[in-house]
Amino acid sequence: MAQVEKARLTYFNGRGRGESVRFILAAAGVEFTERFLTEKSQLDKWRADGDLLFLQVPLLEMDGMKIVQTLAITRHVARKYGLDGKTAEQKTRIDMLNEGARDFLENYFGIGFVPSTEKLLAQIKDTVLPRYMPIFERELAENTSGYLVGDTLSYADVTLLEALLNTEEFLPGSLKDYPNASKFLAKVSSLPQMKTFLQSSLRKGPNNDVYINTVRTVLEF
Repeated sequence: MAQVEKARLTYFNGRGRGESVRFILAAAGVEFTERFLTEKSQLDKWRADGDLLFLQVPLLEMDGMKIVQTLAITRHVARKYGLDGKTAEQKTRIDMLNEGARDFLENYFGIGFVPSTEKLLAQIKDTVLPRYMPIFERELAENTSGYLVGDTLSYADVTLLEALLNTEEFLPGSLKDYPNASKFLAKVSSLPQMKTFLQSSLRKGPNNDVYINTVRTVLEF
């Protein structure tokens, strides 16, 4: 039997949008390797070679395809591994909740890049959490399985998990008024495949100077 080639993720050696790809691959139980972007010459070559449809990373090489755009990658993996719901109604609900969780999560991407991380975190605490957390708290209360939709893990759960882990990391104690979200966080992060991922080197640490400087140098901003 021919050996199945592992998926390969191309991104910086840090979180950013690539981290969401790592999360969904882990949730699906997909083994993958990483190729790190460290120099602009690499990006120029991949663009010239036609590997990056929209000229940017992350790039996931999987199933004989070169897949770009974070949400397209997420949905491809979710469809293939049954993380996108069982009915048309569930699929739509998952899509909506994932978009909301994504909007919530992306507020953390500026850490280390904005002039004041302290001000950014204060803004998240004062405006972002009150905007999104009551919605997810209510959704989790109404669906008694412990997941956002149905009775199995979906890609919306995976995105919300990433957002809540960031919240706990950068704004510790902020989830104390959201018991359903706290239970969800404990439940999903304890799933075997997620626990293994979160304890591995595939899970990247907070943005550090090396990552931030590399991104700035490669993307020239």
